[in-house]
Amino acid sequence: MSWFEKQFKLKENNTDVKTEILAGITTFMTMAYIVFVSPDMLSKTGMPFGSVLTATCLGAAIGTFLMAILANYPFALASGVGLIPFFTFSVVIGMGIPWQTALTAVFIEGIFFIILTLTSIREEVVNSLPKALKIGIASGIGLFITFIGLQNAGIVVKNDAVLVSIASFKSNLPAILALAGLILMVALEVKKVRGGILIGIAAVTIVSIPLGITQMPTAIFSMPPSVAPIFWKMDFSGIMNLNFWVVVFTFFFVDFFDTVGTLVGVSSRAKMLDKDGKLPRATQALMADAIGTVAGAVLGTSTVTTYIESASGVEQGGRTGLTALTVAFLFILAMFFHPLISIVPSCATAPALIMVGCYMMMGFQDMSFTDWTEFFPALIAFFIMPFAYSIAAGIEFGIVSFVVIKVATGKYKEIKWIMYVLAILFILNRAFL
Repeated sequence: MSWFEKQFKLKENNTDVKTEILAGITTFMTMAYIVFVSPDMLSKTGMPFGSVLTATCLGAAIGTFLMAILANYPFALASGVGLIPFFTFSVVIGMGIPWQTALTAVFIEGIFFIILTLTSIREEVVNSLPKALKIGIASGIGLFITFIGLQNAGIVVKNDAVLVSIASFKSNLPAILALAGLILMVALEVKKVRGGILIGIAAVTIVSIPLGITQMPTAIFSMPPSVAPIFWKMDFSGIMNLNFWVVVFTFFFVDFFDTVGTLVGVSSRAKMLDKDGKLPRATQALMADAIGTVAGAVLGTSTVTTYIESASGVEQGGRTGLTALTVAFLFILAMFFHPLISIVPSCATAPALIMVGCYMMMGFQDMSFTDWTEFFPALIAFFIMPFAYSIAAGIEFGIVSFVVIKVATGKYKEIKWIMYVLAILFILNRAFL
């Protein structure tokens, strides 16, 4: 019996080494855009691009490796694209919190995640949030990411009269290329081409070179940049500030529910759920995610979470941790392509953000609009995120409006105790701090 068979139980899961490796390559191709997007966005906080690239790849590799070994599932992890904009634009740039303190919030969130995973409170937290609000929050993050993508592309610009407006396309090559890249990505998605986002990023980057938007790489391969400038650079001096804990809660909230939703959704598609609709080895899967987040914060990257793109590998037949192990190896390999990755311009990664945002907003198709006490708070969360430029604000207003409307309409018994606690804390935060 080979090590692969012993470790991953391939025959028991009706698969083989070749199928699992090909599935892993497929998953990596569909999520490799994060290798470009993460350092491009996090470097706006002052963190070195190369160091963030290495930290992103290492964090993804560690989390995905743990998923393979601990849980034996074909799920891949990496820095969550939904929380990178929150880290960069809301926390560091918007709230003025240093990136070192923001990494501390990610670290503490990961510790909370580990503790919650080991206790029975996990089920209580999962069941506390109504389905409609989960959809509204996930879709709101999607709209927020789309808005940031449009800004990074240079398509939407600041306008003091009406807040924002469409940019002029006259001599605006980056915006034109971003639009072309977006159209290409959509076309590839319609044609069901694997790695369409990655292909789009590559195409825009190649065209950008002769146009002078970026330059030819000085090399293709190199040793990975050192993570020393951002490794273990967490600053705990701001933990007495309540805003810091709002940030911690937001990181935790989005990470936890995004992970649970992804695990259940992809597992359901792969018929991995048991007869009661539960995921076997869920504790191990969540633990891999939680440890990945802690490791990512130590290395110097944002929250590590399970990727919905794992579904692409599942559709290719991936059923075990060998698929995840393949993805982890490819993330390690990606670190050595730093010279090539560093020339990718924002106009190439911006369409990727828009696409990911659109994917996240597709959840609205599951929204029921029959009960105002359910869908109205979800819409509040959805709209507040981009308009206030804050995922945290969207979650706050969504939860508070849910509790207030339920109480006002006499449906207070439908509210879980956790929701009451959160609503009170959020109201106190806005009223007195």
